[in-house]
Amino acid sequence: MTEQAKAPNSPGENDNPVKPRIHARHVVAQSRLFTVESLEMEFSNGVQRTYERLASGGHGAVMMVPIDENGQVLLIREYGVGIENYTLTLPKGAVDLGESIEQAANRELKEEIGKGANQLHYLKSMSLSPSYMKSSIDIFIAQDLYEESLPGDEPEPLEVVAWPLNKLDELVSRADVTEGRAIAALYMAKSWFENNQGNMDKTASIEK
Repeated sequence: MTEQAKAPNSPGENDNPVKPRIHARHVVAQSRLFTVESLEMEFSNGVQRTYERLASGGHGAVMMVPIDENGQVLLIREYGVGIENYTLTLPKGAVDLGESIEQAANRELKEEIGKGANQLHYLKSMSLSPSYMKSSIDIFIAQDLYEESLPGDEPEPLEVVAWPLNKLDELVSRADVTEGRAIAALYMAKSWFENNQGNMDKTASIEK
């Protein structure tokens, strides 16, 4: 008798699996910015493994989807040393000691696009690379923007590029739009507006 393959679990069928035990962790490498940890793990079935990961540093990070009065998302063009090229992405940055994530979001907006936001709508916390990094980033929609600048730490001025959010597919098809978390945040923001408003051309009409 042939045994049938077990169907994959549906969402919700195994939402609380038993987590592996961490028996030990060690710092195996460290630089000015990065710390690499080694973790001795034992899974619920008894299998043991050693994993390495980038430990989280600092106090968190934020990324914003700023929408102006014309329904356009305000992007920044900045150099990404990891890919050795310029990329069109969303404003983002680290949370400073003592800041809330909302305060960090507004500060980074002022530093990177020269605008603050009277409205911040929280979307989601995203992991960056869950197999190798502990870090996460909190995503916001920023609305009701106003002019205000703060000095940032960028080595060169950032170019701000406005793009209609209702033409998102055209944006992400560009060769210079490559950052996965920014693309995910943009589609989440577009979905949020569609579900809460229905018409992307009337973004500015959303009440406070």
